[in-house]
Amino acid sequence: MTATNDQRKIRYAVVGLGWFAQEAALPSFVHAENSELVALVSDDATKREELSKKYGIKHTYSYEQYEDCLTSGEVDAVYIALPNHLHCEYTVRAANQAIHVLCEKPMATTEQECEAMIKAANDNNVKLMIAYRLHLEEANLQAVEIVRSKQIGEPRIFNSVFTQQVEEGNIRLREVTGGGTLYDIGIYCINAARYILQDEPIEVFAVAANNGEERFSEVEEMTSVILRFPNERLATFTCSFGGASVSSYQIVGTQGDLRVESAYAWQGELKHYLTINGETQERTFEDHDQLAAEFIYFSDCILQDKNPEPSGTEGLIDVSIIQALYKSIETRQPVQIETRDRHQRPTLAQTIQRPPVEETPDLIHAAAPSKES
Repeated sequence: MTATNDQRKIRYAVVGLGWFAQEAALPSFVHAENSELVALVSDDATKREELSKKYGIKHTYSYEQYEDCLTSGEVDAVYIALPNHLHCEYTVRAANQAIHVLCEKPMATTEQECEAMIKAANDNNVKLMIAYRLHLEEANLQAVEIVRSKQIGEPRIFNSVFTQQVEEGNIRLREVTGGGTLYDIGIYCINAARYILQDEPIEVFAVAANNGEERFSEVEEMTSVILRFPNERLATFTCSFGGASVSSYQIVGTQGDLRVESAYAWQGELKHYLTINGETQERTFEDHDQLAAEFIYFSDCILQDKNPEPSGTEGLIDVSIIQALYKSIETRQPVQIETRDRHQRPTLAQTIQRPPVEETPDLIHAAAPSKES
């Protein structure tokens, strides 16, 4: 059942109840005034029972009962927080039942899967949004505006470091589920370079490294990347599952630079260090509920029949770049990529601010991916 414009709230089922869904998504519905959490989907009976009690949810389903959830008439949209390799299947199944889809990033593990997801959404006239929460977050959108307005001159260099210690046994260290540094955290750096430079890379090069620890037996420990953009601009970044917690990027222009600290974090303060002609200004952005912003934005797109800016095409472009980067690692050569048209970009007008979640919930049969999370 699809929501109509006179409905006040879009009704969501959260599909997959791992640490991020439990810690970030479920508590955020209290701040999303046009959205309502009505169903939970998980194969863990304890999660279903305890979380349904905690949030007052009447409808819970196993994965085998997913189709029942979609056809129940109780749900307008799904938020998919499953492992990466399941995103395509669960998105297509929802779209085929005329249910709108907000899917976590990476959108999928291959370009073909992404294209199947886009086709299913288009064929069934439903909204598909990829959960790029930073497209609604003020510090990152202000960075876009600073660069766009030429405050630092012509942007020439984007550089980023995104690292954390991911503990052994975490799903992000498994190849079969679509794990690995580029799919999990490198995607943030790729996406930031694209929205900061307002363009698409035309050539990529990457090198992977591994310190030989058992936890990195299936995926790389870290990856360093160079992205060549039109007008001879370069973006570089290193992402790692074996380093201390760092999350920052810097844009260097012909007249100054901007550094954003804790740039990719989903909670806590973010900071700008803007240097122009040798003088540095510091600005702090308060903590906000980034997941509530996503639900509010997506629900508004459904209610107002607007196309989400972080669309399936946005997700497809990042996945195509990631696949080219892994090809570069394999061949030890630069890889040229076909530039796709991308007319929509995140702008400051998309900023949505809600107060942060007040307390961190206890996790049920789930562990945060790293000690720093």
